Amino acid sequence: MKGKIIFLSLLFVLSAEAVSAQAKNAPRSIISTTAIIRKYHDQKELSGMQKGELLELYIERIKVLVKTLPYIALVTKPGVTMADLGIPDDDNHKKVLDGQAVGTTTFLDTTVDFQRKMMPYSDKGNLIAAILFYENTLKSLHEFNELNEM
Repeated sequence: MKGKIIFLSLLFVLSAEAVSAQAKNAPRSIISTTAIIRKYHDQKELSGMQKGELLELYIERIKVLVKTLPYIALVTKPGVTMADLGIPDDDNHKKVLDGQAVGTTTFLDTTVDFQRKMMPYSDKGNLIAAILFYENTLKSLHEFNELNEM
């Protein structure tokens, strides 16, 4: 009985490692799959929100822009991999992509920390205007995408 438990436990651990190893080798998206906006807003809707809610929207839009804009000459949508673009999926390119992801995460951590400490002092109207500007920028990426497909 003890032998069966040890055998099954060992089999479970090896299966988990195999699944984990496959996930590490899976192609990664160039633009983070978290770089999406759930909903766009209008000025009236934003005016009815509290400053804390506005700050969260502001930060969310900054994150999406930082995760998207550096790559628009390659791709504008999350989920596209190097292989999809014909970029060799070798160690050098993976290393560059990983380094960029680390740099982006570090930058965003610093930026979000700054935003949370400083933006509560901003004027609500300026915060609303900034959110609308960021949303218009993100909407223009859709237009860019359509122009690029012609």
